[in-house]
Amino acid sequence: MIDAPDPSPSADPWSEWLLRRRHGDNPSLELEIRGMVQRIRDRVLDGAGLLSGRVLIDVGAGDGLIAFGAFDRAGPSLKAVLVDLSAPLLRLAQQRAMERGVREFCTFVQTSADRLDGIADESADVLTTRAVLAYVADKAAAARQFHRVLKPGGRISIAEPIYRDEAIHLAAFADFLVSSQAKSISAPVRLMHRCRTAQLPSTLPEIQNNPLTNFSERDLIALFLKAGFVEIHLELHIDFRRQAAMSWDTFIDSAPRPGTPTLREVFALLLSDSEQRQLEEGYRPLVESGRHMYRDTIVYLTANKSAEKSG
Repeated sequence: MIDAPDPSPSADPWSEWLLRRRHGDNPSLELEIRGMVQRIRDRVLDGAGLLSGRVLIDVGAGDGLIAFGAFDRAGPSLKAVLVDLSAPLLRLAQQRAMERGVREFCTFVQTSADRLDGIADESADVLTTRAVLAYVADKAAAARQFHRVLKPGGRISIAEPIYRDEAIHLAAFADFLVSSQAKSISAPVRLMHRCRTAQLPSTLPEIQNNPLTNFSERDLIALFLKAGFVEIHLELHIDFRRQAAMSWDTFIDSAPRPGTPTLREVFALLLSDSEQRQLEEGYRPLVESGRHMYRDTIVYLTANKSAEKSG
């Protein structure tokens, strides 16, 4: 796996990805992705069970997708604490809160999920995340912090991508490609595999040491149990679906995750001109006709903090 180029000085990897690299500067793809993440947001809010007058902490708030959706459901009596590592995204969320008329009901805190600095013990009724723990090295610390800031009887509702199986498949396929049985594998498939290994950990040591891939859905259950949560419910959603038709340029200019290179950037680093042409000849018809398949694996987890005070 290789790192993406440094973002512009006015941004950071999180804001640069959310606002530009995720959709390759393509407005149509941006709308499609926003619709997808809104559906995930809605499932998180369904699990949160928010009521008016409650306090919500949204960890990894980004541009405010979950928090502003919560206001739509619970009304302005909601109090929202938007937490993110990215100062540019917090500034954007503040601007959007003003545009929505809910700025006075929001607090913005720049801190990490495994510290939650500046957030008081037992100060929230609900805590939400979407695609946050996958980027946290110390997930156990984050789970403990989530427990700390919730009131007795408080609730978490989270959605997390699971990349472990995909990474293990990349590692297994690399072994298969050097075997005598792999003679029938086409050059474009071999080349795409090489490029995908630059976007996701693909050796067992990398998989075990990278926060993206070193956990499964079962590990999340164990983490939250150990942190003291009760009544844990988890749903694992695995979807294989066709990617919507898009131009080849959009396909190779969109980055799948923050800090991950685009395929165009990978091509420049790993492939010769002739290899790039080979790969494009094999995959461009699939991409532009909407026949390219992809896998999406998401965990939805809810859990409660015991209503009884400890000690």
